[in-house]
Amino acid sequence: MENISYDNSKNVINKPLDFFLRAVMSLVGVSLIALGAAFMRSGKVGIDPFTAMNIGMSNKLGISLGLFQLLANLVLFIIVLIFDRKQIGIGTIFNMVLVGFEIEYFSSIYTMFFPKAISVPMMIFDAIVGILVFTLGTSIYMSTKLGVSPYDAIAPIIANKTHIKYQKIRSAQDILFMVAAVVVAGPFGFMTIFTAFFAGSLISFWNNTLSRELMLHIDHFSMKPSLQNAAGGLFELGRRGYDIVSSAYQDTYIMQKQMSGYTNTEIEELIKRTNDNIRKNEQVQLILNKRLESLNVELKQRALSNK
Repeated sequence: MENISYDNSKNVINKPLDFFLRAVMSLVGVSLIALGAAFMRSGKVGIDPFTAMNIGMSNKLGISLGLFQLLANLVLFIIVLIFDRKQIGIGTIFNMVLVGFEIEYFSSIYTMFFPKAISVPMMIFDAIVGILVFTLGTSIYMSTKLGVSPYDAIAPIIANKTHIKYQKIRSAQDILFMVAAVVVAGPFGFMTIFTAFFAGSLISFWNNTLSRELMLHIDHFSMKPSLQNAAGGLFELGRRGYDIVSSAYQDTYIMQKQMSGYTNTEIEELIKRTNDNIRKNEQVQLILNKRLESLNVELKQRALSNK
């Protein structure tokens, strides 16, 4: 496969083919979000705070999840439209309209294949598969940069208006909706807490290992559309997916083999070092994202001044 390179004077994102491919991937991401949520919902292990509250409210009102989630999204959409419409795109529409209905659809399919009562091993399976698919879908749909869901847009808006750190606002938002989910008897469980506080790390993992590279291949293909580039991109992504799964399996196997030789103190030290490395990597990523944003703004300003 040829090396990917870009001419910054070309605005690749505005090309019809690039936009179409990103829109398709946004749809795929939204469907994966719904599929992952359906696994967690059907496994009775809890679901993300916003959906959990919507399920509880829809049950109390006697209407479908899809319809109530659409209405709830419309309310948030109006807020986003008023205060920061730059966050709205076709991906926003896909998410707010489709996710609730798709969760119902995938949940009905799950029930057809697994009609019996949920066992503990099945709950563990549903939780693992659900959160992996859910965060993968979130990563893909957000990486297309075609807009975010109304729920995801609220925290950045408040952070920009109040100058309070985004993470604090987002945590408060998720906690508020978790409480609301409990009050309205939504499907609250341990995965509700996990998705609220720890899903971000998994989303970052998918961003760094798959989603950003997928967007690079889409941009590259939109610049030079050919069967060779398409096949090469698909092969590379398939190889990357295999490497991720294989590496995770090998690391887990090696860790299990070696774990018995560690003392409790050594394990605690390894946990501390791992957490430190994660924090450092997150800080580096934030710095690089800010730098990239500044460079893009400067490039656009120069382009406008030269016109």
